[in-house]
Amino acid sequence: MTRNFFRGCAAMALTLTAVVGNAPAASAAYPQQPIRIVVGYAAGGTTDILARVLGEQLGKELKQSIIIENKPGAAGNIAASYVQDSKPDGYTLFMATVSSHGINPALYKRTLGYDPINGFEPVGMVASIPLLLIANPKLQIKSVDELVALAKSKPGQLNYSSSGNGSPVHLAGAMFAQQAHLDLVHVPYRGGALANTAVMTGEAQFSFATLPGAISQVRANNLMALAVTTSERSPQLPDVPALGELAGFKGYDINTWNALLAPKGTPQAVIDTLNAAVNRAMSSPSLRQHFEKEGAVPTQSTPQELRAFIRSELDKWAGVVQSVNIRVD
Repeated sequence: MTRNFFRGCAAMALTLTAVVGNAPAASAAYPQQPIRIVVGYAAGGTTDILARVLGEQLGKELKQSIIIENKPGAAGNIAASYVQDSKPDGYTLFMATVSSHGINPALYKRTLGYDPINGFEPVGMVASIPLLLIANPKLQIKSVDELVALAKSKPGQLNYSSSGNGSPVHLAGAMFAQQAHLDLVHVPYRGGALANTAVMTGEAQFSFATLPGAISQVRANNLMALAVTTSERSPQLPDVPALGELAGFKGYDINTWNALLAPKGTPQAVIDTLNAAVNRAMSSPSLRQHFEKEGAVPTQSTPQELRAFIRSELDKWAGVVQSVNIRVD
């Protein structure tokens, strides 16, 4: 479902560009003031970077200032709850992630603080971002098979770092261990940058990282890229195999993603205006070049497609969380 959705979004990009380019303004009065995009993570991370690139182009499309507001904490739950409870007037938006609207509802049964479906109005998809299986070059391994063999020869002795308990990186590692029948030690850090640094310094032997967060260190030979976590290879690293194509990892397909949401009750005219502007922004050559340089795939959708996609992600990740038996609260 995930891979087909992103492939379909890419295929319809040119069609959407033509349609939204000729669409009438949904509301002549909107926007009349700056728009905030709330990010549930600290400045400098992948979601923050993509939000700022999108905000710059979106501001040009809407002829209005776009302010990026960081509200980190609880894996994005604090920011999601804040936006859900904001005035539904189109001036406060949320940069949703696979964590906030895929994984967290299955992890935070008692303390989530928001309704991922009924608390928001979907605006549009923004990006899909594969994870990258990275290892310390000093391990002197050059393939996933060699990593698996090393882990089996040292049960309970290999550490993999993550950006936090219940993060996509944590779940990617848990699924990897489950499918390869490995005994691994999970070491959570406060964010992806620290998790990647742990691999470079040898505190952890390997990890899963977002492509934007690791690709520069891979190109600098500070990290070894063993695989992307999808069923197909990444255009940014075409020589790196996809886990889903390797024996023993059939069906392994993890994409992280970003999408723009508004509070429930935001007028449909405003949603239509925002969706058209977002899709135009995502078609901008400069934005696409910046996203692709960061390892992210620019993505487009209608609000209806995004709602269906979020539902499918909630179902998918609930199954993953249950299968690897991870709880946070």
